[in-house]
Amino acid sequence: MPSNVSRRKFLYAHSVALLATQLPSPAQTATATAKPAGPLAKDGSKAVPGKPGKWVRWGDLERQQLGSAVDQPSLFYWQGKGANKQTALFIERFKQYCPREHVVTCSSGTAALHIAVAAAGIGPGDEVITTPITDIGTIAGILFQQGVPVFADLEPATYNLDAKSVERCITPRTKAIIAVHLAGTPCDLAPLQALAAKHRLVLIEDCAQAWGARYRGQPVGSIGHVACYSLMNSKHIAAGDGGVVASSDPKIGPALLKFSDKGNERTNPQYTWDKTEVLASNYRMSELQAGFSAAQMTRLEKIAAKRAALGRVLIEAISDLPAVVPPLLHPQDRGTFWFFYFRLRVERLRGTRKEFADALRAEGAPCSAGYIPVPLYKLPYFQKHGFFAGRWPIKELGLTKMDYAKVTCPEAEAILATGVNCVLNESMDEPYIREVGAAVRKVAKRFTI
Repeated sequence: MPSNVSRRKFLYAHSVALLATQLPSPAQTATATAKPAGPLAKDGSKAVPGKPGKWVRWGDLERQQLGSAVDQPSLFYWQGKGANKQTALFIERFKQYCPREHVVTCSSGTAALHIAVAAAGIGPGDEVITTPITDIGTIAGILFQQGVPVFADLEPATYNLDAKSVERCITPRTKAIIAVHLAGTPCDLAPLQALAAKHRLVLIEDCAQAWGARYRGQPVGSIGHVACYSLMNSKHIAAGDGGVVASSDPKIGPALLKFSDKGNERTNPQYTWDKTEVLASNYRMSELQAGFSAAQMTRLEKIAAKRAALGRVLIEAISDLPAVVPPLLHPQDRGTFWFFYFRLRVERLRGTRKEFADALRAEGAPCSAGYIPVPLYKLPYFQKHGFFAGRWPIKELGLTKMDYAKVTCPEAEAILATGVNCVLNESMDEPYIREVGAAVRKVAKRFTI
């Protein structure tokens, strides 16, 4: 019997071989008809999945850590060495997970990304290449630094940056690449590292959706020059909100703290307020958030391992369906599935993507059509270049010629037009996930031409 690794390698190779010929192009639509298969739950048949277990995300560990924080005389993150116990504990546990020399806590994942971009030296007119399928938080910091987001196209089944497209986007003004590990699937970092080294660019990892994920055996966030994480309420581990930014880069790492705290360097005994050199926002995390996050860190590996295992089960359950393309995961990587996103070969479907997702949801599978409605560059303030009170100063000053109305990333648009998004979390177990897979199979059989 083949090992799990051998089976994964086979599935990976098989999936890669099929992608070029079987994934839909953005222009393809379903026009054929076929005799329908058996009835679906929406038509009165029995639904497939039952209900998952109750999702319990915090408890006594977090209560105890919050109690410890409440006993402190201060909840500010820095009151002198040894006083910020919760922040220190969280950073210690984070470093055990992702070994980085400089780790700074902050108020959100969006804040972490802004801190990273600022510490990387991004300024007016500087270009940062990233994905058009991501949260606004990925690009907000670029714009706040008066930089220019440049959108590269994506790989069709990982939904992450395509290094060849990234390379085509590089210009003399390019200063950084932000690689998003979308939905917990590791972005292919090796070719991006090579591009960064060749062109002297900063590689920033956006790990907001990828706690616990591993790229070729290493934790995501330990590979680029800077890593950013989110503790927003829906993430793998959470504190209501919060973030972490980390780096071992000798130039960027020491700059992270001051860009999180209004230019202050409170942990530097040589620093005095009159030496403040940079304009920065207040992105500080409190001791309450840090304590809660420290407790959550003890749960991370179990959560990540559970999601990784369930995601693999669901991939295998639907990998042979002619109208379905599961996410592509390298056999040496660990995906941690913030959500499970698969694509439909629309030319093989009778009906629409929405009808497919509605039928799947009626079967009891928690899912919806798509992820974000459109790529970021199609948002109104990108199309109108109206980022700052309806204006974009760097364009008015001639520091960029970017015109987002002319930007197109065909693969990214196809990914959003053909995807189905399924909930997957650690409250679920393997039998339930197999039922979800059975529901996908049932619906796909009905819809496949």
